[in-house]
Amino acid sequence: QVQLVESGGGLVQDGGSLRLSCAASGRTFSSYCMGWVRQAPEKEREFVGGISKSGGSTYYADSVNGRFTISRDNAKNTVYLQMNRLTSEDTGVYYCAAALSGWDNVRACQVLSQFDYWGQGTQVTVSS
Repeated sequence: QVQLVESGGGLVQDGGSLRLSCAASGRTFSSYCMGWVRQAPEKEREFVGGISKSGGSTYYADSVNGRFTISRDNAKNTVYLQMNRLTSEDTGVYYCAAALSGWDNVRACQVLSQFDYWGQGTQVTVSS
């Protein structure tokens, strides 16, 4: 099992940047494909991006591609989401999620149903 704790959310102005962190417990962090998912008010959860177990491959939703970057540090059991050029459309609760997989490819965590564990989320609010 793995427990996930997000941090780094907050209020930022339109066009600004934020970096979210997700700290994972346990010794098997490198066994998980990791992803970020967000949920805007009154909307369904939306996949943002994912990163393979080794960090060798990443994948992003079209809505954030070119603005957001996911990275991970397996020695620190942490995954990051760097968010640049934020807009009001990026407002929502951001969740870190983990998908246990024997496959070192980001395709192991591109769909919400693939994730086995979720964090409690961190709020990101972009003011215009």
